[in-house]
Amino acid sequence: MSKIIKTPVGALQVPDVVTLPFIAGDGVGREITPAMQHVVDAAVSAAYGGGRRIEWMEVLAGERAFQETGSWLPEATMAAFKEYLVGIKGPLTTPVGGGIRSLNVALRQTLDLYVCQRPVRWFQGIVSPVKDPSKVDMCIFRENTEDIYAGIEWESGTPEAKKFYQFLHDEMGVAKVRFPETSSFGVKPVSREGTERLVRAACQYALDHGLPSVTLVHKGNIMKFTEGGFKKWGYELAEREFGEAIASGRLVVKDCIADAFLQNALLMPEDYSVIATLNLNGDYISDMLAAMVGGIGIAPGANINYVTGSAIFEATHGTAPAIAGKNVVNPCSLILSAVMMLEFLGWKEAAARITAALEQSFAAGRATADLARFMPGGVALTTSDFAAELVERIKK
Repeated sequence: MSKIIKTPVGALQVPDVVTLPFIAGDGVGREITPAMQHVVDAAVSAAYGGGRRIEWMEVLAGERAFQETGSWLPEATMAAFKEYLVGIKGPLTTPVGGGIRSLNVALRQTLDLYVCQRPVRWFQGIVSPVKDPSKVDMCIFRENTEDIYAGIEWESGTPEAKKFYQFLHDEMGVAKVRFPETSSFGVKPVSREGTERLVRAACQYALDHGLPSVTLVHKGNIMKFTEGGFKKWGYELAEREFGEAIASGRLVVKDCIADAFLQNALLMPEDYSVIATLNLNGDYISDMLAAMVGGIGIAPGANINYVTGSAIFEATHGTAPAIAGKNVVNPCSLILSAVMMLEFLGWKEAAARITAALEQSFAAGRATADLARFMPGGVALTTSDFAAELVERIKK
């Protein structure tokens, strides 16, 4: 097994034959994962003439893991991602009524994958609800470990909720809870350290990719010490660590109130390139921007720790049980996430071949049914046929 190593200078040392753990996923994950692997293996082979190769190592999580091991997220799976640093996963079922709160959140928090990275761009041929989707080209850096998604909350009517309210009222003098007897409570932690490492990663990404700006998206006009702190600490970090780039004009750091950003992104998306934002805002923003370019089916995603080099790339949609096993699901979210993974590994030639094959297929109106049905003269392909077509285009 060939492992990726994080060097002392912070770079990834990737062997030519690299072992990557993967979770096939539940539902449609069992169809899109082999499709992705077929496409990726073809691209790596074509780009490097057999000189590089991926050894896929399956690990378990989700429904299948529970059925086979009794655990929704086995320790062996966590150990594999820690040891091999980089991996990829399909969509996972989250247990209802017990078990882990969210498998995705558990992976992110346990491995401290503090960046949820979501690039959003339009492909010619994809039908969009906006007038000019070609102007949409952004990369979202969503903080992944803090905010409401930290999961610190208490349910209405429980002794814990009552105790928490008593503390707020009696010790902190809080008198603003309108209906304390029936209120649930949640805590929204936002730290300087969490903000700084996210904004640092966003600014460095913008410079590395020649992108003009980083926009801090927040609701600091209302939540002055949490989201307001995010804005304040973000600007301070940018000035302290990227002051030269800002002074020279290579980088612009600006901010926007979250609700105004949602409007602006529809009216003038060309004004934004890299977005740095908190967890909940990032969830809303990511899905809205994905809809602007054709939907979540072509939206890739990654969870990254830029300090340790750990990263899990993932399909951004759910398990879609209604169409699971029918060979009709769109595999593009996971395929594009694999493109991100190849770029992260430094295997950019292979990544470019996949992107080019997707561009050619979409421009020709050939895609899975969810996309093809809106294309003039579109041809609907099955999941496996679409993957096979991409492979043929890659080989050519």
